Amino acid sequence: MSKPSTVKEASSERLFDIMIYAIAAVIIVIVLYPLLFIVSASFSDPARVLNGEVWLLPKGVTLDAYENILHNDKIWTGYRNTILYTTVGTAINIIMTILAAYPLSRPDLPGRNGIMVLITLTMFFNGGLIPTYLLVKDLGMVDTMWALIIPGAIATYNLIVMRTYFQSSIPWELQEAAHIDGCSNWRLLFSIILPLSKPILAVMVLFYAVGHWNSFFNALIYIRNEDLHPLQLVLREILLISQSDAVDGSVGLEKSILLAESIKYAVIIVSSLPVLLMYPLVQRHFVKGVMIGSIKG
Repeated sequence: MSKPSTVKEASSERLFDIMIYAIAAVIIVIVLYPLLFIVSASFSDPARVLNGEVWLLPKGVTLDAYENILHNDKIWTGYRNTILYTTVGTAINIIMTILAAYPLSRPDLPGRNGIMVLITLTMFFNGGLIPTYLLVKDLGMVDTMWALIIPGAIATYNLIVMRTYFQSSIPWELQEAAHIDGCSNWRLLFSIILPLSKPILAVMVLFYAVGHWNSFFNALIYIRNEDLHPLQLVLREILLISQSDAVDGSVGLEKSILLAESIKYAVIIVSSLPVLLMYPLVQRHFVKGVMIGSIKG
């Protein structure tokens, strides 16, 4: 290969790298700026936020919104409930997904392709809200934590990703060798499959935990007892109450409007902070698990 062509290829690669870094920088700014703005707005004087004075750093620092939220006893009840629902729900999700994905990943399971077709159909068709509510009610789960956990015990997409990971990342020859040595299916699962599946397990934990943490619609439908409300539903009620007070002139119209504006941003921080803190713990496995689990269908 001639020297001029080599220099030309190197220049093209350098230009390509510059374009990639530029695009990545733009994406980072687009993603991070709204988050930084919300954090700054939650600590800023709401009047200055409404006037458009807050762009990046807080202006007129105040903690009124956080004091209003955190002094509400329902917040701590909501945190307790959400932590319980997320922990128990994620554990059940992981167990059920593993127990479904592992058999479906084995080539010696008769009719596994037909079973996967039936499972995949549930991604596009379901019974609807009213039949689902009637079923949950008939099972006696209304106004219990199980109404938020059992109906979504397995997410079809997550099941497909985990099954694909087992198929593509764990050699079938390794499993056959273990069977020849007298390893049972249960021991194979717990001693070989799961220890080799840490990346996909980390991804599944993150997916399921974030889903439980952010869920409020199911609680809105099935939970009537306020002592069982998750955090998201409690924050929703606080936000609605603050906005309704803003239109009640008897409590100080201007002050209520400003407080409601500040609470709006503080609510986002209070609800999102635990998830943001959890992500770095599984980030090392996250990309690897998603990519490997999505290569083959």
